[in-house]
Amino acid sequence: MAPLINILWLLPIQFSMLFVKVNGAKIPAIIVFGDSSVDAGNNNYITTVARSNFQPYGRDFNGGRPTGRFSNGKITSDFISEAFGLKNTIPAYLDPSYHISDFATGVTFASAATGYDNATSDVLSVIPLWKQLEYYKDYKKKLRAYLGDRRANDVISHALYMISVGTNDFLENYYAIPGRSSEYTVEEYENFLVGIAASFTEKLYELGARKISLGGLPPMGCMPLERTGNFMGGSECVESFNNLAADFNGRLNSLVIKQNNKFHGMQMVLSDPYGILLDIIRKPGDYGFEETGVACCATGMFEMGYACSRSNPFTCSDADKFVFWDSFHPTQKTCSIIAHYIVKHPLANFLSH
Repeated sequence: MAPLINILWLLPIQFSMLFVKVNGAKIPAIIVFGDSSVDAGNNNYITTVARSNFQPYGRDFNGGRPTGRFSNGKITSDFISEAFGLKNTIPAYLDPSYHISDFATGVTFASAATGYDNATSDVLSVIPLWKQLEYYKDYKKKLRAYLGDRRANDVISHALYMISVGTNDFLENYYAIPGRSSEYTVEEYENFLVGIAASFTEKLYELGARKISLGGLPPMGCMPLERTGNFMGGSECVESFNNLAADFNGRLNSLVIKQNNKFHGMQMVLSDPYGILLDIIRKPGDYGFEETGVACCATGMFEMGYACSRSNPFTCSDADKFVFWDSFHPTQKTCSIIAHYIVKHPLANFLSH
């Protein structure tokens, strides 16, 4: 592991300044679609239980305030924005305290608990991907009115478009409720989701996107929620879920290659967090972590969202010692390390082009 990565855990907030000094990229904005991994609070403004706008969420965020991010602080997309020399955090599109002047350099349309599959977003009544795309079209109109056509077109064509979604399709839909599992084998469902991903990125391309980061799945079987239920396996990672995530990421990578060849000027990369997160879980001491199997919040075994209560006496005092904040989501420190890896590897070309 590179020395820089090894010391990142010491500076989870300031690390990105290292990138700003070498950033020669022409990335004027970062535009984000996806689920809770990149939702900065859009779900606060819709009717759903999939929220985190209460303490202890956000306790290590600037001002100690819960924003709707499923973390104790910042999330991966925030750190990536900072690394590209843009704003320190990416605001949620539905947050009325922000305006197009704030969104011009970065915005997220993401919604916690959503997926590629519309049936996944229906489970907790959150924003499906097609609706996020409609919000983006609305954003484009506002951007043109704010910047003028020429400058707006420059932002649209040179922005980095990030997509981070898919985990909920499997863990909150396919394996959790009847429906898709009776319609598709796992392999068929993977192909179904990849087809949706292909359609979504093609539509983004048609709307002007050229630089696209397609997010892969994390090692899903190592999330505390899945380990808690793995009684027969001694609460270790559920390898079948990890293998599924790795296989799905391979299919996404094939999609990336295919579409880059198909669409003139498209620069799409697979931003895969699987390897770096699994390395953190397997060798936590190398990154300054002490706990990988349970999360910081509450008992750390199954709580997320409203079950992650500010009044729970079990919530840890130092989240930086934990890989996971709640049973599903990484801590701010983990997010910073993942972001560093993604910027230095799959997104490296965008630092110089």
